[in-house]
This record gives sequence, structure tokens and C-alpha cells, in this order.
Amino acid sequence: MGRAASDTGHSQGYVAGHTTDGQAGTYWESANQAFPQSLTVDLGAQRTVGRLVVKLPAPWGTRTQTFSVLGSADGTAWSTLKAPAPYVFSAGVNTVTIPLPAAAGVRHLRLTFSANTGWPAGQVSELEAYSS
Repeated sequence: MGRAASDTGHSQGYVAGHTTDGQAGTYWESANQAFPQSLTVDLGAQRTVGRLVVKLPAPWGTRTQTFSVLGSADGTAWSTLKAPAPYVFSAGVNTVTIPLPAAAGVRHLRLTFSANTGWPAGQVSELEAYSS
């Protein structure tokens, strides 16, 4: 929570900083009809990340978003931690947990979105990183 976040584009006031503000009702939304789009979070220091929790506002309808997860120690050289895959966000819960390789030591995390069945843009309410 409170970490710097950036994006490749956003719609109206739905900025990247909403993904690290600790408020489930705010969210980032990429520019519409412009896939691929990326959301990047700077963890502030290199950390071992074992899983991500990606959230959308709970009341939203079910949707499937396709995205990859990349990691970087310096924000320049990126490696793929998870290849692009579809993730189902179910209405009422809208939370997806993504396990990462055990040795994922990164400072920067990037989600790159290529599809969303619920809206023509990438969407994230909260992005949480955990060591295990």
C-alpha cells in the first residue's frame, strides 16, 4: 500500500495510483480499446514476491482479464514471471491470487493486459504483493 504506480495509459481519472491506495472502491482503468496496456508498481526496494493478489470492486460483474506478470530489479530489464493467461474475476468476490516462482526477487512489478471480457480496457482496484 502507498507504493508508486504508473501506467501506459488510463481513462479519465482512473489512474494507476488507485491500485495501491488501500481502497477497494477506487480503481485503475487503462485507455479503452487500446490493448496491450500496462500497470507498473515500484515496491520501493528489491523484495522476494511469492504471490500477487489482484482485486476489482466486489460488486462488479464477472469478467475474465488476460494479462502477464513481469518483474524487474531496476525498472529497465524485465523478465516474465507469468506468461499471459486468462484470470476469472467472479462477481461478489472479484479477487484473483497468482502464485509466482519462488525466486521472484524484484523491485518493480508489471501487469500487461491484452483482453477483458467485461470492459474494453485493463482494470485493477488493488494490487497486493506478498512474500508467500
